[in-house]
Amino acid sequence: LVEFIDIHREQFGVEPICRVLECAPSTYWAAKKRESCPSARAVRDEQLKKEILRVWENPGRKVYGARKVWAQLNREGIRVARCTVERLMRELGIAGVCAARKRPATTLPAGRQPGDLLGRDFTADAPNRRWVADITYVATAAGWVYTAFVQDLFSRRIVGWQVAEHLGAELALDALEMAIWSRKDTLGSGLVHHSDRGIQYTAIRYAERLDQIGAARSVGSKGDSYDNAAAESLNSLYKKELIDFHGNWKDVMDVTIATMEWVSWYNSERLHSYCGNVPPKEYEEAFYRSREGALSAAENQTI
Repeated sequence: LVEFIDIHREQFGVEPICRVLECAPSTYWAAKKRESCPSARAVRDEQLKKEILRVWENPGRKVYGARKVWAQLNREGIRVARCTVERLMRELGIAGVCAARKRPATTLPAGRQPGDLLGRDFTADAPNRRWVADITYVATAAGWVYTAFVQDLFSRRIVGWQVAEHLGAELALDALEMAIWSRKDTLGSGLVHHSDRGIQYTAIRYAERLDQIGAARSVGSKGDSYDNAAAESLNSLYKKELIDFHGNWKDVMDVTIATMEWVSWYNSERLHSYCGNVPPKEYEEAFYRSREGALSAAENQTI
């Protein structure tokens, strides 16, 4: 309306045009005033839009939805309501990633397995108490490749991963070896390793390696993804935020490099709601600082 009047007002005048359009001239002049003197809310909205775009685009992933954008802004000291972030993201035409259509499972069930030691309780009171493992698939121009993850349930941190062109036991075993290596300084007794009933996780070599580190083996029931829901959730994030989001993967090396970068970002920078909207690495570091503080206090009391 304002643009139309601007075009024709020199020729016809504002008031005649407003009479034809059945609107008050004051409406036009108020709109023109807002253009030259925007309201405080409009000014703040423009400032917030820049910050929202920065968080959403950094580091070039564009996967955060309104909740995580809102959480990151508040972590940085930019106080804003979640509903405001949702409104401005709609105006900017941006949104978080959504899950793609699911495909069949990637592992085959084996015969005899140990029982389920988690009972769908995917919590842990400290790092290296409970790990979950699973395998997912990736379509590339060269054919299917597969990614195996090992995740610590305390912080949801990815402690081991591997990408390969096959579904052999070596895929899962290599991811486990990375997890053991990455936790070598903090790995102790009392670890429970949980997975589905895939033959990769019930292979003799895999079981022997878990026995060597003193880990108890645990598997879910046949054909029930809820028994390994935490690992399935990680696979879903991996697909949404990396694989399906970017697409057009060339081969196993292409996926491996991208996965390495995504895991580093996931562990060190990505806000995780389970951790109270802090990255998994930061969540674990806070735990160890708290424990060291408690031990130091106890020693001082003893002295």
